[in-house]
Amino acid sequence: MDLAQLLKVAQAAVDQGRTVTDTRGPGALTFKSDRDMASEVDFAVERKIREFLEREAPQIGIQGEEEGGPTEGTRWVLDPIDGTVNFVHGMPLWAISLGLIVDDRAVLGVIDHPPLGTRYAAAEGLGATCNGKAIQGSGCTTLNESLIAMGDYAISEDAAEINPRRMELHSLLVPRVQRLRQIGTAAAALTFTANGFFDATIMYSNKPWDTMAGVSICREAGLQVLDLDGSQHSPASRGTFAVAPALADELTELVIRSGV
Repeated sequence: MDLAQLLKVAQAAVDQGRTVTDTRGPGALTFKSDRDMASEVDFAVERKIREFLEREAPQIGIQGEEEGGPTEGTRWVLDPIDGTVNFVHGMPLWAISLGLIVDDRAVLGVIDHPPLGTRYAAAEGLGATCNGKAIQGSGCTTLNESLIAMGDYAISEDAAEINPRRMELHSLLVPRVQRLRQIGTAAAALTFTANGFFDATIMYSNKPWDTMAGVSICREAGLQVLDLDGSQHSPASRGTFAVAPALADELTELVIRSGV
């Protein structure tokens, strides 16, 4: 598989999505569950990118957040607007995220942040870039100097059971790190970690459209990407934990201790 060529295809596909986000506001909202929504633009971007990929790379299936698709095998994984709540509220922290999974491994990713004018891209063995310039993750070695991005609290039916463990992780980290941040978009948290703005990001879930593109970019930027139990990350992982290598052991111990 020619990842360099597929990276060009992925870049061009995301360009197609940008033709939608550059010209339209959120439009009508579709509620998937309590406080979880998709906008008209989510659906429009996904359709635009799907049409392009089906034409340019018909041999690869597409799993999108809004319209589904194959959940196994080689496939594109697409979040047309990652950070929809931010997008709907006019906050400029959202992204178009397109990844590629091969042999149960994230091998390629393109994440575009239209409001910020930044695009991150990577493919296995080819390094990671932001706007075409090579990037490297954090070299932070001291936990009390670290800036850590955290996933959101749950809003699902089992939130009352889940959230105390997430709060416990916060309580373990607050006295040990410099600051914690919750920004409401997995794609941005992962790209900002790949670029060294964050020293780690800890997400409690692993939906492939949210994470796979960012996982590839973080790995190519020299970060460790793990599951919440400290094992190597895969599409089947429970969560997504990208971290500066020197902080991995200490942070992993705290994540495991919290029980998230």
